[in-house]
This record gives sequence, structure tokens and C-alpha cells, in this order.
Amino acid sequence: MTLFPKALLIVAAFGLAACNNPDRYGNGAGAGAGQNGAGGIDVNGLGDPSDPRSIAYFNQSIGDRVLFAVDQSTISPEGRGILAGQAQWLQTNADYAIIIEGHADEQGTREYNLALGARRAAAVQDFLISQGVAPTRMRTISYGKERPLEVCSDEACYSKNRRAVTVLSAGLGA
Repeated sequence: MTLFPKALLIVAAFGLAACNNPDRYGNGAGAGAGQNGAGGIDVNGLGDPSDPRSIAYFNQSIGDRVLFAVDQSTISPEGRGILAGQAQWLQTNADYAIIIEGHADEQGTREYNLALGARRAAAVQDFLISQGVAPTRMRTISYGKERPLEVCSDEACYSKNRRAVTVLSAGLGA
């Protein structure tokens, strides 16, 4: 292998490493209260949490996730309330598209949890469609048990990992 392909591989590896966002779910060591530092300065690219059109506002005030019971993809009454708020926000803010991530806890096989995560994401998508959000603005993905919020072998962790997360992306260009 010559020098150029080696250098290209190293540059590509560094480029991919730069794409990692370890504080994606807002639980890392960040700016302190909420997603922003003092004075509402946007330190994570999510906007000001006091701006009703920002991603930070959606995540913190509306709620970006719903939780599920063990081995279930049925949306709870609390989850329906959160999703109704998401639907209303999405109808008001038509410039955003969403990805609905389905997740599961670490119990069960990888294949089972991928299928369960897909059912959870589909249930959220179906609910949002029933509330008037255009299906063309959404896509779903299942991570199964591959992206836990917390890792431990007890119900406190398991319950946080059984979720569907609505991730906003700006620039829909409707």
C-alpha cells in the first residue's frame, strides 16, 4: 500500500470520528442546566430552550421520547399525551422532518430487540400520522438494545432503555 491510500484512510477515520456526538441525549457533561449555558447561548446547536421553534424547546418542553412496558409496543396514556404535543409542535413547525428511533432494553436476543424497537417506532409513527403529521416527514429506525441510555442489570435501567425517541432534523424544504 502506497503512502496516498494510507493517508486517505487516516483522514477518513478522523472524519468519521468527528461525527460522534456523545451528548446526543443530553445526559453527558454539558453546559449545566438544560442544553444551553448561561444566558441562553446555544452551545450544542439545538437552539435556545426558551424559543418555541427550537430543537432544545422540543426536547425539553414537549418531550422527545416515550417509554414502553416490557415486551410492549403499545403506547401508554402518558406516551399519547407526549406524542399529541409532538404532533401539534410538528404541525406548527413544518420545516422539520423527524426520525423515530425504536429502542429496547438489554434483555432478549439482538434480533428480538431489533424487531421490538421497529414495532415501537412504527407505533409512534402511526400515532403521529393519526394526529395529522405527514408521513413524508418521518422515517423510522430500530436500534434494538444497541444504544442504551443506561447500562446495568436492574429495572431502573431497563425502563429507561425501553423507548422511542423523536429526533428532529431541520431543513425539510417543504
